[in-house]
Amino acid sequence: MIMYLIVRLVDVYSFLIFAYVLMSWVPHEKGLLADIYRALGMLCDPYLDLFKKFIPPLGGMVDISPILALLVLQFGVRLLAALFSF
Repeated sequence: MIMYLIVRLVDVYSFLIFAYVLMSWVPHEKGLLADIYRALGMLCDPYLDLFKKFIPPLGGMVDISPILALLVLQFGVRLLAALFSF
């Protein structure tokens, strides 16, 4: 039961990261969209910054660190779930 909750919370956090990355492609100076983007940034940036330290943007423009961050998050929680299911 606890593991199911952890997996679901990681799924929600992964969705928030995905939404944050997608929103970074949309211009938003002020208003509701900017507020949502800043709130997502406060939730997602501490985790994403761990990967940005080690993975520079490709060509100086394309940041692939969120992809690796999502993969590590998903594989990590699935591995943890598999280990505790026995």
